[in-house]
This record gives sequence, structure tokens and C-alpha cells, in this order.
Amino acid sequence: MRSQTGAIPKGVLILVGLVLVLVILGGSCISINNGAVARQQTVEAKWSQIQSQYKRRADLIPQLIETVKGAAGYEESVLKEVTEARTGAMKATVPAEAMPTDQAAMQRYAEAQAKLGAAIRTTLFAVAEAYPQLKATQNYLDFQSQLEGTENRIAVARTDYIDAVRDFNTYVRKFPNSIVASMRGFQPAAQITVEESATQVPKIDFSRPPSK
Repeated sequence: MRSQTGAIPKGVLILVGLVLVLVILGGSCISINNGAVARQQTVEAKWSQIQSQYKRRADLIPQLIETVKGAAGYEESVLKEVTEARTGAMKATVPAEAMPTDQAAMQRYAEAQAKLGAAIRTTLFAVAEAYPQLKATQNYLDFQSQLEGTENRIAVARTDYIDAVRDFNTYVRKFPNSIVASMRGFQPAAQITVEESATQVPKIDFSRPPSK
């Protein structure tokens, strides 16, 4: 409404200004929220991939056990380390949520998986040394190929997850995103950290077992 002089009343200008500010703030909040949601979904997808590949590796252990059991002079003690490590890895779980946020639980999970990976490598070389006849069997060659492929996929999935978590956590922690993230209940994702040796994809070569 204009005054008799044709000027817009000051109160109207203030009201219009407040509305514009609210619209801009609302749009910014929606944009920040959508950005957080998109990044969270990426983290969830990468986490699912890690779990899938770790499960795939654990599922290979029975194949290794059955192959070795068929060897002449088989001794159960040869497989003790890998079976115990598999049990530990299966027990070390993180909270049943799409995106883990418990860093302590994640650390336990990562350490258990790293221990299983190391146990598999140790067992393979021990078996190759104890039962050299197995190196040429089709079952063992198949296991070797599947394990190498799985270890490669684990390495890729782990790297993708680390990158996705870093991007998400940075996004929800920086200002002013942190305000919206707090209001919307976004929590930083748990990062996965492993020893450098555990991130290296093992090269499994049975042509020359390690010497005693």
C-alpha cells in the first residue's frame, strides 16, 4: 500500500525484507539438508559394499578348510589360526544401522577383519609348505583366484568408504552446515582405520613357499 505521496510505507518494506530473508534462509537450509542426505546415502552405499566383500571373504574359509582336509597327512592345527580369526571377525559387528557412527565399534570391527586377512595369508603359506601337492589342485587354484579377487574388491570398497566418510563428515561439520546438520540429527560417520599392512592387497604365490 502506498501513502498519499506515492511512497511505500516503511513497515511494508521491512516486512518484505524479512520475507525475502526467510525465503533465502529456508532455501539455504533445504539445500544444505539435501546435500547432507545425498552424502549420507553415498556413505551408506559404500559401507554396504565393505560388509558385502568382508562377508564374501569369510564365506571362502569353509572352501579352504574342505580343500586342506582332503590332503594326505592333514592336521587340524594348520587351520586353527584362520578358523579362530574367522570366528572373531564374525563376532566383531558394528551397530545395525545403515551408516555406522560408533567409532569404537568400527575400530574393533576393522581390527578383527584385518586379523582375519592376515590369518588367511599366513595359513595359505603354511598350507603350501606343509602340503605342496595341494598347489596344483583345481580346488586350491580356484580358491587362490577367488581370494585375490575378493582382496582387491575389499581394498577398493574400503578406499571408497574412507573417501565418502571424509566428504560427509567435512560437509556436516563446517559452518553453517553444522547448524542445519545438528537440527536435522545428522551425526558424523565412523571412519575406518587399519594398519598400512592390512590395506595392501596380498600377492599369493604358491610357486615358492617361504623357507623355514
